[in-house]
Amino acid sequence: MLLEGKSGLVLNVTNKNSIGWAIADLANRHGATVGVGGQNERMLEGVRKLVEGRERFKTHQVDFQDDLEIDQLAEQVAAEYGKIDFLVHSAAFANRDDLAGRFIDTSREGFKLALEVSAYSLVRVCRALEPVLADDASVLTLSYLGSVRAVGNYNVMGVAKAALESSVRYLAVDLGVRGIRVNTLSPGPINTVAARGVKGLAEMIETVHQRAPLKRRFGQEEVAGAAVYLISDLGRGVTGQVIYVDSGYNILGF
Repeated sequence: MLLEGKSGLVLNVTNKNSIGWAIADLANRHGATVGVGGQNERMLEGVRKLVEGRERFKTHQVDFQDDLEIDQLAEQVAAEYGKIDFLVHSAAFANRDDLAGRFIDTSREGFKLALEVSAYSLVRVCRALEPVLADDASVLTLSYLGSVRAVGNYNVMGVAKAALESSVRYLAVDLGVRGIRVNTLSPGPINTVAARGVKGLAEMIETVHQRAPLKRRFGQEEVAGAAVYLISDLGRGVTGQVIYVDSGYNILGF
């Protein structure tokens, strides 16, 4: 098992179809003790049901917009784990109105919200958890092709993901002195609660699956596999990177 004896966090999980849950589940199956986060009490109750009856799972509540909760999480981690070997950041949000129409019409508040939740939260969580990250730990976040391409109906979230990917590079430099690596996975479109905020998701998924070089479907399982590689010792030589998990769709032109 690739993660036997290791422990880490996956923050946050919405339901059984979340990419975060797929990562947490596979990491656990590879031997890790995994703390799974929920944004609020309602989300946390769903997380508790997912881990019910499973060994080596813990649950945590943390709202990425609440500095107090983030700092309290760091205290809990220090008390319950001592040090952690990996941190998976799986959080993104934008107002639905800002994902429709023209990007130029994005509201000021909507822009700030998308950047705060989807990008700054990684920086803030890394700062809070830096003292409890083990040397040679792995930090991982999730992005999308809309960070580098103009994708219809993705709008401000594409800007937020671009900021997230840039943040990963700067964090990789800051934390690299301790051997801590920071990377991004960029899956193709997958049917999750978060992705359903993007208009035309079903058509987007079908198009990508049909056109991608591998000509086969991908989903949460493939992303989780790539994540386990990056958070295990197999990924010790990789940092500051964006790794696509989309059957190769990102390489195509017209």
